[in-house]
Amino acid sequence: MKKNIQQKVLRRLRIAEGQIRGLQRLVKQEVYCIDILRQSSAAKEALSKVEDLLLEHHLEVHAIDQAQRGRGKQAVKEILAVFKLSKRR
Repeated sequence: MKKNIQQKVLRRLRIAEGQIRGLQRLVKQEVYCIDILRQSSAAKEALSKVEDLLLEHHLEVHAIDQAQRGRGKQAVKEILAVFKLSKRR
């Protein structure tokens, strides 16, 4: 994985980790449900950004490589699988 992408992914994961810990605190403190839901939404958004970075990297590096090596169908299959996963949210 490209170092700059890896650093961005790790940074986003640390953000998400902090948000999850914050969610745990809010639940333990029995904070108002709407406030917990807002924090949950922020954590999901952080993970979504991780997915965006990983997909971008995959397309730039692996999908192009697969296509150049005559495995374009495999690349398309993988991309469609990820797309279908993202639609389940």
